[in-house]
Amino acid sequence: MAETKDIQKKRETQMQRGVEPTQQGRVFLPPTDIRETNESIVLTADMPGVKVDCVNVTLENDVLTVRGTVAEEHRSDPGAAYAEYEVGNYQRSFALSDEIDRDKIDARMNNGVLTLTLPKTRPSQKRIEVKAG
Repeated sequence: MAETKDIQKKRETQMQRGVEPTQQGRVFLPPTDIRETNESIVLTADMPGVKVDCVNVTLENDVLTVRGTVAEEHRSDPGAAYAEYEVGNYQRSFALSDEIDRDKIDARMNNGVLTLTLPKTRPSQKRIEVKAG
């Protein structure tokens, strides 16, 4: 019960931020893990039923958006006597900081798990010679 309230709270938070999808049908926030290394930030999003050709990752105005569409054959059986597994599409957005190298973002899909690698920019360091006088 508490888990359901947490999920609803996340959805309400997304709605308040103005990123709630307006498409027809169910749209879920894919559960996402975020790890940071010295070189990159890695996002792993769980999107069961989504094939690689049904994933769309876009970057616009420093917002990275992930969309996954579930093929019709994975949708629920309307004749099922009982079903707990809900099927729908996925969408989630992430605001990127300036430390991400936008030209080198890598996306890979494997068995319903999307892995996004967001490389960090290397701070440019230049030694400036200090002269006397």
